[in-house]
Amino acid sequence: MNGDTSLLLLDAQINMFDPSEPVFGAQHLLETLLSLLIKARASNISVVYVQNNGGEGDPDQPNTPGWYIHPPIAPQKEDLVFQKTSPDAFHKTTLHQELQSLNIRRLIIAGMQSELCIDATCRHAVDLGYQVTLVGDAHSTFDSEGAPAEKVIAQTNQELSTLVQIRLSGDLFSLLWVE
Repeated sequence: MNGDTSLLLLDAQINMFDPSEPVFGAQHLLETLLSLLIKARASNISVVYVQNNGGEGDPDQPNTPGWYIHPPIAPQKEDLVFQKTSPDAFHKTTLHQELQSLNIRRLIIAGMQSELCIDATCRHAVDLGYQVTLVGDAHSTFDSEGAPAEKVIAQTNQELSTLVQIRLSGDLFSLLWVE
């Protein structure tokens, strides 16, 4: 199964973990993402990063300090990295074509932001025919005027559960990587 599966890590950029305004549960999230990366690489599951390119003055403006992937979870030379300018990682990128060329049929998705990039990318991946597993404890967002981040994360998991499998990182290991 590992050869047809990729871990898709969305927007795990330095600005998301900025101590002055981090995503909800930033330290725990960083540890969970690192654990997923270690396990995926050890299991020969390809790792694909998607990096958001914000506009001028945004914290994720290309080639500014906040734009880079957070160092503890930075890509390795064998990993693929795609740039995007919208919440949907497939929109106006070559992500789908590259995944097809690698015969990827299953995506494990984690990263930021729950109600934006996670939601849009999961939905489009399903539309493209991928079997999608969202790691329910490996995505996050910021508090909004309408709801605290913790509620937004739970709501995203609930809404996407009709389209994708939702698994916690600890359960995912035993379900996916046991040969």
